[in-house]
Amino acid sequence: MPDWSWVGHFMDFSVAYYTTQLVRCAAFSFVLIGLVMLLRKMLFSEWIFLKGMLWAVLLITPFLGKLKLFYENIAIWKVTWWMTKGTMSCLWGDRIYIVGILVSSICISGKRLRLRRLVARMEKVFFDNIRISVTDMNVTPFTIGLLKPKIVLPKEMVNSYSREELKAIIQHEQTHIRLGHLWLGIAWDILRCLLWVNPFLTLFQKHFRADMEDICDRVCIQNSGKTSHEYGLVLLKTLKLLRSGQRDIPSSATYAGEKGFADMKRRMEKIAGFCPYKRRMCVGMTAAAFLVIGAILLEVHTHSYARCNESKDIMIGNYDGRPQIISYDTEELSQMISYDDRYVYVERQAFEDFLEENNAEGEIWIVFGGFYKLPGLTGVAESCVYESNPRGRIVRIPYESITDDWYLKLLKML
Repeated sequence: MPDWSWVGHFMDFSVAYYTTQLVRCAAFSFVLIGLVMLLRKMLFSEWIFLKGMLWAVLLITPFLGKLKLFYENIAIWKVTWWMTKGTMSCLWGDRIYIVGILVSSICISGKRLRLRRLVARMEKVFFDNIRISVTDMNVTPFTIGLLKPKIVLPKEMVNSYSREELKAIIQHEQTHIRLGHLWLGIAWDILRCLLWVNPFLTLFQKHFRADMEDICDRVCIQNSGKTSHEYGLVLLKTLKLLRSGQRDIPSSATYAGEKGFADMKRRMEKIAGFCPYKRRMCVGMTAAAFLVIGAILLEVHTHSYARCNESKDIMIGNYDGRPQIISYDTEELSQMISYDDRYVYVERQAFEDFLEENNAEGEIWIVFGGFYKLPGLTGVAESCVYESNPRGRIVRIPYESITDDWYLKLLKML
């Protein structure tokens, strides 16, 4: 029978490898979301667009787990060493973290799937060649879907609102689509799943959505040609759709409007304070924000460990009844030992003097090269047995490389 034990080993390593990174990302997310909340409250409270752009900082969070500073910066290492040690040694903890991701993903995606099926069964109508889904539920308008977004309106609104009022409501939902807010919503849910140990990603989700709504309102007012007063009156009319304990609002709708009078009051205050903005300036700020995020991601990539890192370490061990390490001082050993893809080259006299000084007897092993995923986490090395050759100054030892092993190729791709 084939040996399938490698599957278990591979799964255990994968769990430890990704949990190590994600736990570090989660630790960073506490700092970043705290910084965002502080800045949006103190410095950018009146700057609607800049306040919304702050949330883009969280997009870098999933890429911070392999930063070299976790090993090379003494201060960071002292603070985070216990996390690294825990994720690399406590496999049960790693499994719990991965199960948490799966449970969160199932819950969030399940709600989205149920909502999509619900919308698929709704009545469809056309308004100015725009397909609208109409529901009997007492909900405020919302939009779902990424590649094919669907706008949902309650039947009461369709039957009672004027054509101009419906046009304003639909324009608001289309603005969410055009500004990419639905994609930002799914990105936020992905963060919530991957970093589920950070409860603030769920707690502050309402602030994220509120900022997106404020941006959408400002864009709609400017593009509609209406005054902020006229625009606000249309939104105020939706208050009659908000009932006490409104339980039938789909919880997984990305932008399902306001769910309480306090939220609507805050939003109306922002609308009342509307001032026209310069579109070119906003486009420039958005482009600058993307460039900054891109530059940060490039810097993170530059200062992170690669998916597969070449090891240049050299170690000498021997087996004389039991294995033991003689030396792993790579700097010293590299003066006596070198290697290429086929052979290991040993300076005979210097190496044998080294073995004599260290009282090394029995079978001598040279371990060298190979690769590692993260320091201390799954390192694979080449090896060969040293046999003294008194005839030559340089002993050339052939070895069979492990790089062609399919299992190791799988590890490299992970």
